[in-house]
Amino acid sequence: MTLLLALYIVLVGQRAVAFIATGIPIGIGIGVALFVVAAIGALLLVLEFRFGVRITRLGSRLEAEGGAPEDVVPVRPSGRPTREAADEVFPKYQAAVEQDPADWRAWYRLGVVYDAAGDRKRARAAMRTALSRASA
Repeated sequence: MTLLLALYIVLVGQRAVAFIATGIPIGIGIGVALFVVAAIGALLLVLEFRFGVRITRLGSRLEAEGGAPEDVVPVRPSGRPTREAADEVFPKYQAAVEQDPADWRAWYRLGVVYDAAGDRKRARAAMRTALSRASA
């Protein structure tokens, strides 16, 4: 997906240059708008890639410390945990965060459980909190 998005950004950028090169005011306006869209896409791509790299490093650090979530939950054929199993272990990790909100390890584990439960929005928020606590 990253490569496809990068290709899309390049193609939009090329079209933007072509529109601007026409010299026609409406073409220039369209070219500038396309360039802005390509720039926003590129920025978001870089931010997502950076987030992924930082989270992976944090996960490796946690695993090296022996603190990765130890609960084994059943998985589907796709490899994703079942939501019901994730929901069963969730209270344990929620309680750990409530007990020590400054602990990045607890936030990371909570993010993993949120992700397993299919709640991507909260998983990303928990991971962002883990990153901010780990760097503090």
